Amino acid sequence: MHQPVRSLAKDDKMPTSLGEIITLPRRSETRTVAARAVALAAEGIAALEACFSDPIFSSEFERLVTMIADSRGRVILAGMGKSGIIARKITATLTSTGVPATFLHPAEAGHGDLGMITRDDVVLVISHSGESSELATIFSYCKRFAIPIVTITAQPESTAAKAADFHICLPTVREACPIQLSPTTSTTVQLVFGDALAMTLMAGKGFSTEDFHRLHPNGRLGARLLKVRDVMAHGANVPRVTPNATLLDATIEMTRTRLGGTAVVDDEGRLVGAFTDGDLRRTVTADRTLTDAVGKYMSHTPLCIGPGELASEAIRLMHERNVMLLFVRDGERLAGVVHMHDVLRAGVV
Repeated sequence: MHQPVRSLAKDDKMPTSLGEIITLPRRSETRTVAARAVALAAEGIAALEACFSDPIFSSEFERLVTMIADSRGRVILAGMGKSGIIARKITATLTSTGVPATFLHPAEAGHGDLGMITRDDVVLVISHSGESSELATIFSYCKRFAIPIVTITAQPESTAAKAADFHICLPTVREACPIQLSPTTSTTVQLVFGDALAMTLMAGKGFSTEDFHRLHPNGRLGARLLKVRDVMAHGANVPRVTPNATLLDATIEMTRTRLGGTAVVDDEGRLVGAFTDGDLRRTVTADRTLTDAVGKYMSHTPLCIGPGELASEAIRLMHERNVMLLFVRDGERLAGVVHMHDVLRAGVV
């Protein structure tokens, strides 16, 4: 039989606004409370930094790095509550820096998600107390199939610490929470530890800007890592004439591509000069004819960039020299041309 819903007693209060739920500190105390939270976070990070001077902690950290680096599978991260949120973020950081990683929710593990763990994986469990009961299913499964499991807690004598193949103990810190219940400083320390782990693995892999761009092709980050070769015009889209071509020939070539200039190349395809619409205006206003050779009036030191340079460097050069066009040279040979509009269209700023 269903129990009736209890009516609100006279003294019960159903919050209807933030002001009824929270009594804000006086304005004079606001900065003090906020500054204390930041100071405790900094204190926790400093305590974590000091741990790396401890031989035991450093040895266990190096062991974890080696285990992940040598693994043929993925890093499976798990955690409950706030630790689970931190584990998700660490998962995202690892995958974005080239380390295959997956988050496993402990509460879902026993309902089929354990199947995502293989013998080639490394399981990394994050828990401040090390006593979350939901983790038991993961520990049991990993023990059964001899899958390596590492725990990261602040309690070396906890159930999770004892159940793991090895355990890394984070420093005990003071929470910013006034009643020491809501995880604040402790989750900050977990997060920074995860960043330290990801950066160490990233450095060991020799992870480059090219690798980063391959994993982040979209958005502003991807645009900032584009190379000149990614945005330049090449092949028939590159205006070019020989030094013996006439000014009329150069004008026609510039009109064909509408880039505001043309490269001047020798018979071997080497870039020997440049001729722009500005050069053309200065030339035709003098006592010269369009049958003159462009080699007489070209710039012998065209502004160039390599195809492997960042597109952001190309746009910096164009701004610095107040030009709209850069010729791309690979060694001595003309490889392409990059226009300011093409770079901006790609999202490079």
